[in-house]
Amino acid sequence: MRHVYLDNAATSPLAPEVFEAMKPYFMEQFGNASSVHWYGQEAKAAIEEARAQVARLLNAKPAEIIFTSGGTESDNEALFGVVEAARARARTAGNDGENVGSTHIITTTIEHHAVLHSAQVLESRGVAVTYLRVGADGIVDPTDVERAIRPETVLISVMFANNELGTIQPVEEIGRIARERGIGFHSDAVQAVGKIPVDIERCHLDLLSLTAHKFHGPKGTGAMFIRKGTNLAPLIYGGHHERDRRAGTENVPGIVGLGKAAALAGEFLVESGARLAALRDRLENGLLERVPGTAVNGDRTRRVPGTANLRFDGIDAGSLVIALDLEGIACSAGSACSSGSAEPSHVLTAIGLPAEQARSSVRFSLGHATTTEDVEYTLEVLPRVVEESRESTVKSRK
Repeated sequence: MRHVYLDNAATSPLAPEVFEAMKPYFMEQFGNASSVHWYGQEAKAAIEEARAQVARLLNAKPAEIIFTSGGTESDNEALFGVVEAARARARTAGNDGENVGSTHIITTTIEHHAVLHSAQVLESRGVAVTYLRVGADGIVDPTDVERAIRPETVLISVMFANNELGTIQPVEEIGRIARERGIGFHSDAVQAVGKIPVDIERCHLDLLSLTAHKFHGPKGTGAMFIRKGTNLAPLIYGGHHERDRRAGTENVPGIVGLGKAAALAGEFLVESGARLAALRDRLENGLLERVPGTAVNGDRTRRVPGTANLRFDGIDAGSLVIALDLEGIACSAGSACSSGSAEPSHVLTAIGLPAEQARSSVRFSLGHATTTEDVEYTLEVLPRVVEESRESTVKSRK
């Protein structure tokens, strides 16, 4: 049986070059980067090289990059860190530091749960949160962001590219609004970095989250861009690591792998993006032609190259994903972090889809290893599987 992996938005395979770069730091160069001896300094030098590689990919300064355990931690750090820093400033000014009701943040209804759940926790602690709606295209209107700003707004957090639809948000325009109003601007760029150009200066970003395993790096390693001068309280305490931003012994092999993945992405970004967009369009257009009752969710132009979210009327997405897996094709019914949830995707309902249509939608996400043959095999198999799924659904309802 042929095996086709079309779930790169969940995680991507480790690039061989990344694995080779990491190997020495498991066995030979195993030092703690905080140690003053040779072993430690070798590890420290490797971390600083990786920091420079990530910075180059983002057009940032190496000193503005810190390493984390992944996108979830980075998102949590951005929201909780900004709010706690605002509370600290209030205490210094002689105000009631425990009263955070005057603190306000802005985000959207289609964010990853790492942002949404953080916002909800902050809301339960008295922070005011505005959740902006998006249009049927899955894109937020910058005018809505500007209208939501209050005198007490301390942070705007809008993802760079959506993890289910792939839609790219107007980050540059939103960043300009935030900069003009003197408000911190954070973007969850987990689904964007390594897939499309991300320039923190052009987008006026103060904070950015990324993770290695979405662009052929190792799992469990992420990073944050923190603009110099940004007030941010640490999320983790216990040492002076990462310039006092994030305590804990660094994951040297993982960080080296992230750096190598960033270097590879920067080298092949444009070429790889054009190839993936062509393959994605071939897959989408082929399915639209061959499978009646099929539609694409979200904007088809303003999105990352490798992501396609389609709904197939009359099927259950979970059942279709299992049926495709039996044919050797791996895809998903939504975000991997929400796998197993009985609720329809919050992203798809946010763009106006009824629950039934949201539950009939499948995400296909291509990656560096995806080939033309993979797409053609999927186009050969999927129409039959959809038809069988529809027949099975009709029978079960009788």
